[in-house]
Amino acid sequence: MDRAYIGRPSRSPKEVPLRDPRVVKLAKTIVGYSCNVQPGEKVLLEAFDIPSDVVGIVVEEISAAGGVPLVHIRQNEVTRALLINAKEETWKAHGAADLALMKEAQAYIALRGSNNVAEISDVPNGPMQWYQTHYMQPVHFKRRITNTKWCVLRWPTPSFAQQAGMSTRAFEDFYFEVCTMDYAKMAGAMKPLAERMQKTNTVRIKAPETDLTMSIKGIPAIPCTGDKNIPDGEVFTAPVKNSVNGKIRFNAPTIYTGSRFENVRLEFRNGKVINATSSDTKRLNEILDSDEGGRYLGEFAIGFHPLIKKPMLDILFDEKIMGSLHMALGNAYDIADNGNKSKIHWDMVLIQTPEAGGGEIWFDDQCIRRNGRFIVPELECLNPENLLGSPAPPKTAPFGSGGTGSKKKERATATRK
Repeated sequence: MDRAYIGRPSRSPKEVPLRDPRVVKLAKTIVGYSCNVQPGEKVLLEAFDIPSDVVGIVVEEISAAGGVPLVHIRQNEVTRALLINAKEETWKAHGAADLALMKEAQAYIALRGSNNVAEISDVPNGPMQWYQTHYMQPVHFKRRITNTKWCVLRWPTPSFAQQAGMSTRAFEDFYFEVCTMDYAKMAGAMKPLAERMQKTNTVRIKAPETDLTMSIKGIPAIPCTGDKNIPDGEVFTAPVKNSVNGKIRFNAPTIYTGSRFENVRLEFRNGKVINATSSDTKRLNEILDSDEGGRYLGEFAIGFHPLIKKPMLDILFDEKIMGSLHMALGNAYDIADNGNKSKIHWDMVLIQTPEAGGGEIWFDDQCIRRNGRFIVPELECLNPENLLGSPAPPKTAPFGSGGTGSKKKERATATRK
C-alpha cells in the first residue's frame, strides 16, 4: 500500500484522495470512544502541522456523529515566532480569546505533529512563563481539562519516527497498532490497580540510585483508558504533598519546552526537591524555580501499555511504557488533587524492566511489581501477555536500541496532555 498519504501536508487538487483505513479507524476511535461526541455538541479541533486530509477525516467523523466541528489550524513555527516576539499582553489576549472559544466547546481534540521537535528550545524562560501563566493555565489546565471531553494525540511524522529510532514506515505501523488497540479491554484490566491504589497508604519505589517513599492516602486513583490521551495505559494519583522523601533517578530522557534532559536525579525532603541534577542542571533548576509549586510533585502514575517498550522522547508514549512509572513535578490535576499548584507540569519516567536496570514498587508492606511485571494475582491481568490476549507480546526494539538510541528522541511542545 502506498503510505505517502501518511504525514503528507498537501496534494494537488487533481489527485484522488487516499483514505488509509487506519486513519479512519483512529478518527472513529477519537470521536466515538474517546470524546463520545453527541449530536449538537461543539468540538474544538486543533491541528498542529497535520496533513489536511487527516484533519478532514476527523471533521467528517465529528459531523457524522452530529457534532459541530470548530477547526483551528496551527503551525509550530508560528507558535515559536509568537513566543520569541510577543509581549506579555499578547498572551493575555490570546488566552482570553481562546478561553472564550473553549467555553463554547463540549469536546476538544488536539492532533499534534511536528517537523522539528526542538522548535521552541531557544525560547527564553520569560516568554515561556507568560505563555504558561496567561494561556496554558486558564485555557487548558483550568478550563479544558476539567470542563470538556478531550483527547490529545501525536501524529507519526518522519521527525517522530527519527526520535523513535525507526524507519518512517515501521513507525507508522507501530503508531497505528498502539493507538488503535482495544482500550475498552484495557479499561477493565485497570480497575484492580486503581482499587488497590485507592486503599494504599505508603508507596516505596526501589531501583538503581532510587529509594523513595511517599503517601498516596486519600488521593483519588484515576485509570486512563483512552478517553483523554491516545495512546493510553496508566493509572495515576498524586502523593500527599509533604510526604515524599528519598531520592530517585529517572532513566528515560525527557523533553520540556523543547529542551532535552538526561539522567534527572532528584532528592526530596518532606515533599520538596532539595537537590536536582541532570545533563543540564542549570536549566533544570531554573524550571523548578518557576514558582513555589515547581519543586513539589503533582502526580504519581504506573504505566503498562504492552506495545510501548522503549522511550521515544514523547511523553504521551513514554509515560505509558510497559514496566514504567512516572512522576510529575508541578501542578496537580483537579481530579487527583494534592493541593500543589504550579505553572509547570513536567512528567519524568523511570523504567523498571530488567533491560533498564530493574526495580520494585511496594504498596504498604507488599511488593506489587518487580522488574516491570506485576506479581500479585489480582494485578497480573496488566502484564503484557494478558492485555494482548496472547502467549507472548510482539517483539519491539529493546530499551536503549534503535537508530538514535534510548537518549535520542525529542519533542518540542509546551504542554503535557
